[in-house]
Amino acid sequence: MKKGESSLTSLISAFARAYHSQFDHPKIFADHVAEDLISQKELAEITANLVQGVKFFNKGIAQKLKGDQDEMLKWITQIQLSPITIARAAYCEKVVLHDVLLGLKQYVILGAGLDTFCFRHPELSGTLEIFEIDYPATQENKKTRLEKVHDQIPDHLHLVPMDFTKTFSYQSLLSNGFDLHKKTLFSLLGVSYYLTKEENFRLIKSVMAQVPSGSSIIIDYADENLFSEKGTFNRVENMVKMAAASGEPMKSCFTYDEMEKLLEEAGLLIYEHLTPTKMDDLYFRNRRDYLSAFETIHYIHAVVR
Repeated sequence: MKKGESSLTSLISAFARAYHSQFDHPKIFADHVAEDLISQKELAEITANLVQGVKFFNKGIAQKLKGDQDEMLKWITQIQLSPITIARAAYCEKVVLHDVLLGLKQYVILGAGLDTFCFRHPELSGTLEIFEIDYPATQENKKTRLEKVHDQIPDHLHLVPMDFTKTFSYQSLLSNGFDLHKKTLFSLLGVSYYLTKEENFRLIKSVMAQVPSGSSIIIDYADENLFSEKGTFNRVENMVKMAAASGEPMKSCFTYDEMEKLLEEAGLLIYEHLTPTKMDDLYFRNRRDYLSAFETIHYIHAVVR
């Protein structure tokens, strides 16, 4: 990643949230800020690339929808891009807001990308300190984007540059006002698949090592069927292929028992576990569009013992 260059993954995730907020009904997760962080040029380029690439995802759909670019964009976004992005955002935000009511004071977003939680919840200023951790280039790029739409970054938002997948540093958090004595909620979403099992264990153990009992983390992970499941319209297989082609291959998947053991060894107990079936029932039930919970992806809320 070059200096000042944003992560493509973070840009596509923001696009999916923006598309869902603008066009999908009913909404699973409303992010009215995401579109502000993407330029019109980028929106046009992403749209054009997705429509042009629809044959990669499904030749039959490409032929069926030929000439209807809006429906092509809807199909590819709702089938391939949006399900994981909006489901994890909706679940994570539900947990964060619930914990705030219980006195949560610190929220750390690992791999924040173009997250907009702080700007969608200005009422939490003075109540919740938010720490966004991501690659230095991604953070620099986000600051530039924020400066175009906001007069200043709120005092309770702390952008912490760090390649946490290599080495997680509490010192970087502490220098930005983090308090080791306060219960903290971490989110680690869209990351575990790209790390080995050993790297996941080291990261989670390091992240949760010094926070007090009752602190917690929200994680998504791919189950043991990741590399064999094709999914609706082959979307699971396509996701794995796209990751490999982009130079960021998916490296790990877990059985529930493996994930439970990993978390136990890191000093955590599973408080809630959501399977794709549960996510479908929770967020995608009775829809009349293409949206459905993404196969193989699970969500866990785990708490420090």
